[in-house]
Amino acid sequence: MTFPPEFPNFKPIELKDRDYIHDLIWTYQSEVSELTFTNMYIWWHYYRVRWARLDESILFLCDVKKEDPFFLTPVGQEPRLKTAETALLWLRDQGIQSPSLKRVDTRLVDELKHYSGFNIRPTRDHFDYIYRTRDLIDLSGRKYHKKKNHFNRFQKKYKFEYVPMTEKWIKECVEVLKRWCDFRECRENDIMRAEFESVHEALYNFSDLNIFGGIILIQGSVEAFTMGEQLNQKTAVIHVEKANPKIPELFTMINQQFCFHALKDIPFINREQDLGEPGLRQSKLSYHPFHFVEKFEVNLV
Repeated sequence: MTFPPEFPNFKPIELKDRDYIHDLIWTYQSEVSELTFTNMYIWWHYYRVRWARLDESILFLCDVKKEDPFFLTPVGQEPRLKTAETALLWLRDQGIQSPSLKRVDTRLVDELKHYSGFNIRPTRDHFDYIYRTRDLIDLSGRKYHKKKNHFNRFQKKYKFEYVPMTEKWIKECVEVLKRWCDFRECRENDIMRAEFESVHEALYNFSDLNIFGGIILIQGSVEAFTMGEQLNQKTAVIHVEKANPKIPELFTMINQQFCFHALKDIPFINREQDLGEPGLRQSKLSYHPFHFVEKFEVNLV
C-alpha cells in the first residue's frame, strides 16, 4: 500500500501516521474536537477509524459496532463538495442505505447548503463546549460562585500540589482511572468501557502523541489528572479529565489548575461534547460556555 493511502484503499489509523495527519489537520485549523489525531487514535477501539486521501483531502471512515459506517468531515482544501459527494456515493455502493457524514463542521455545511442533493441537520448532542480560558482560571462573578466555593473548600481541606504530566506518573494515573471505572461501573456499559480504553491508550502513548497534561497530588499520591493539546491557533482541547470520585471538588480544581499552569496563553478551551447525557450536560453548562461549536449530519437526499 502506498503512503498516504489513496481512496478507496483505507488503512487503520496507527501511531506512525501521527505526524502526517496532524500536520494536515493543523493546516485546516479545525474547531471540532474529533478532528485531532489524538482523538481518533485513542478511540480506535470504538470507532475503528480508517483513513485515505481523496484529491486534496483526507477522509476518515468510522466503523462503530452496531452502526452503519460513516465519514467524519473531510479535511483539506476547499471546495470539498466533490469529495463529500464521492464519499457518500461510495458508502451507498457498499450497501449502506443511509450514507452519512457525521460531526460535520459549519465550514463544510456552508459549502453544501447551496446544493439540493444533501440533507443537513444539526446534532446538538455532539456540539462542543467552548469556554474563555480566563473564566475557567478566575472563576469570578456570581455565575461561578458555586465553582469558586468548591475551589476554596478544596484548598482549605487538602494540602495539594499541581505538577505537569510526565511518564513517571503514568502508572499512578492508571490506578486513578481504574478507581473511576469501578465507581462508574464502566465495564457494564459499552461507551463507558470505550472511554476507559481511550484514556488508557492516551496515558500509555502520552509522549508519542505529543500532548500535554497535569496532575494533582495529595500527600504525594495522584488523585486527579488531565490531558489535552492545542486544537487551533486560538483554542486548546481537553481530551481527558479524571479524578478520585470520592473527592468531588477535585474536578473543579484540576480544571482550574491545568488552565492556569498550561493553557493561560491560549484564549479558548474546547471541553468537547456531552453526548446527550443529562448529568454531563448539566456539568458542562455549569461552567457557562462562551459559545458552542455546532456539528451536523449530512446525508444524500
